[in-house]
Amino acid sequence: MKFIEKLKEQAKQERKRIVLPEAVDERILEASEILLKEQLVEVILLGSQEEIFHKRPSLKGMTVINPMQSELTEKFAKDLYELRKEKGMTLEEAYRLLTEDFMYFACMLVKEGMADGVVSGAIHSTANTLRPALQIIKTKPNAKFVSSFFLMEIPNCEYTSDGLYLFSDCALVQNPTSEELADIAISSARSFEALTGKVPYVAMLSHSTKGSAHHADVDKVVKATKLAQEMAPDIQIDGELQLDAAIVSSVGQTKAPDSKVAGRANVLIFPDLDAGNIGYKLVQRFAHADAYGPVTQGMYAPVNDLSRGCTVDDIVGTVVITAVLALQMERER
Repeated sequence: MKFIEKLKEQAKQERKRIVLPEAVDERILEASEILLKEQLVEVILLGSQEEIFHKRPSLKGMTVINPMQSELTEKFAKDLYELRKEKGMTLEEAYRLLTEDFMYFACMLVKEGMADGVVSGAIHSTANTLRPALQIIKTKPNAKFVSSFFLMEIPNCEYTSDGLYLFSDCALVQNPTSEELADIAISSARSFEALTGKVPYVAMLSHSTKGSAHHADVDKVVKATKLAQEMAPDIQIDGELQLDAAIVSSVGQTKAPDSKVAGRANVLIFPDLDAGNIGYKLVQRFAHADAYGPVTQGMYAPVNDLSRGCTVDDIVGTVVITAVLALQMERER
C-alpha cells in the first residue's frame, strides 16, 4: 500500500474541514471531486457557486462560499481589522483583502474555528500563500519560526524498503542560519515520525563529509548539527554528510563509519533553499517520485502550499496530509 493510501485511511476516521481558496483552477475542482467521492475530508471551496457547479455538477452539495457575497465577509472584515489595526490596516483594506484575495478569507475561516486547515498555491506564489497565514493564524506558541518540507515517495527505491523520505527546507527559508537549520532539523524529524510512524534518521547535508572540505558553508552545517544534537538528544541527527554518505550504506560506512545516521538517513536537511528546491525537483522528475508539499511546520493550524506545477494527485495528497496534521494538532492541544 502506498504511503498516501495509509494517510487516507487516517483522514477518513475523522473528516476535517479543509479550505481550498483557488476554485478557479480546474485541477482544484478535479481534486475536489476525488476528495468528495472518497469521503476523505470536508472540502470548503471559495468562489462562485454558479460557476463551480456549472463546470462540475458532481460537486453540488459541497460547501462553496463566495466571499464577494457571503454574510461572513462583514464580520471577518471587522475581526481582521481588529487583528491588524496596530500594523496600520484599515477596515476598508480588510474588506478589500477578503474579497480580492481569497487566501485571507480562508485563513479567517480557520481563525474563527470554521475550518481546520488550508491548502493553496496552485496559482499563487508561496509568499502570497503564507503571508495571510502568518498574519492571521500565526505560529504555534513554542515555535521559533515557520519552515517547510516535502514528503517524497520514490518508486523502486533501492535505499529504503518503502522509498519514503522527508526533504527540508525546499520552499520557504532562503538561507537559514545554523540556529534555524537546527530548528528545521528537529521540526522535520518530529513531522516525519508523526506522519509515517517511522524512526527519523536526520542527515545534515553538505558538499563535505566529516571535514573532507573546508568552507564557511560547511562550518554552518557543522554548527547546526551540534546545536540540533544538544537541543534534541532523543533524535538521531548527524552531519555534515554528503548525500551519498547519508543514504548509501556502503558509502556511509566508508566516509562516516562511526555515524548512526550515515547510510540510513530518511530525513534530509538541505543547507539552503537553492539546494533543497533543486534537490526535490530532481528526484521528483528523474525518479518519478510523488512529492507531497510543501507542508509547513510551526503554524498554529496546518496551512500548506502547492507547487504551481502540481498535479491533481499532488493536490489530493497535500489535502490529505493537511487533514491528518489537523487531527494530530487537535489531539495535542
